[in-house]
Amino acid sequence: MINEERLLKRFLEYVQIDSPTKHEREFADFLKKEMEEIGLEVRMDNAGEKCGSNSGNLIGKLKGNTDGETILFSSHMDTVSPSVGIKPQIKDGVIYSDGTTVLGGDDKAGIAAIMEALETIQEKSVPHGDIEVVFSIYEEGGLFGAKNLDYDSLDAKLAYILDSGGEPGEIIVAGPAQNKINIKFIGKEAHAGVCPEEGISAIQIASEAIRNMNLLRIDEETTANIGIISGGKATNIVTNEVIIEAEARSLDNEKLEKQTNHMMKCCEAAAKKFGGKVEIEINNAYGAFKVDENHEIVRNVKKACENLGFKAHTEKSGGGSDTNILNANGITAINLGIGEKKPHTVEEHIHIKDLENAARLALEIVKVYG
Repeated sequence: MINEERLLKRFLEYVQIDSPTKHEREFADFLKKEMEEIGLEVRMDNAGEKCGSNSGNLIGKLKGNTDGETILFSSHMDTVSPSVGIKPQIKDGVIYSDGTTVLGGDDKAGIAAIMEALETIQEKSVPHGDIEVVFSIYEEGGLFGAKNLDYDSLDAKLAYILDSGGEPGEIIVAGPAQNKINIKFIGKEAHAGVCPEEGISAIQIASEAIRNMNLLRIDEETTANIGIISGGKATNIVTNEVIIEAEARSLDNEKLEKQTNHMMKCCEAAAKKFGGKVEIEINNAYGAFKVDENHEIVRNVKKACENLGFKAHTEKSGGGSDTNILNANGITAINLGIGEKKPHTVEEHIHIKDLENAARLALEIVKVYG
């Protein structure tokens, strides 16, 4: 039932509309008009005013023609840099950028699949309950669109997020919590050639702290990483300040707390050893989620996959997504694979077949509920 030619044209058009994080308005305006033409009631919330984007989240509703349960589909509008002036290329059934930018399939492939499913529903008079749609802003870098979404305007208690890299049939039922850890090591300046013994090197303190940290893969549920280090003025000055930006993630909240505390203790011990100081700021970016594999929302997507001949399988994710935030706000949500490959790189690509199957799956989920 999916119109493959229209879907491909739609996706190629979407990725050529610039929508880097916090600058989604042009794409949002384009989508709003398209959604209204299909027959959705559409509004934009004020999330952008709260988080610094030039657009709000788009919230749409397609009135049902049956009394089937209300369900929600969601994907995010923003793209990571470099994503201005994307020029999609097709080679052997795969869509790439020209190599100077990302492709933007993360997450315009999800949006294209949802929109194609909605248009097909209208064209073919597919039986369906109320369908709600959220196209969010500022997902990359903090999930801020979802965090500031107008949840009071939504009726759905079940949500399908189309934003995972696996092939259609992958069902993400668990995702980690994440702590952002900002650390400032404070030493004492001195002339590095004349009287270095009078100084306390913040670089030395930071090095000692990092040396003693357990990092990267901690266990099957937990990771930690030092992402950014900055500090120092000149080679002839004992550095008095170093700033580190780090993170820890875990599917288990107790393990997250344990790893975070471990990293803090390493910093404090290093500062004490060299006579310096440390200031640590910890912010919880999002909480973990876990959906029971026997939950209705999982059973129904498995049924849809079975109807289409897709191999359904559940997975746990190591990354955060809007799925985390929706679950934290009382909406049971899972993330579905749509075939995004090598996202956040200029090698990002998607197979046309996966794009088509993502749209087919969204449509079939509607039919299962309808």
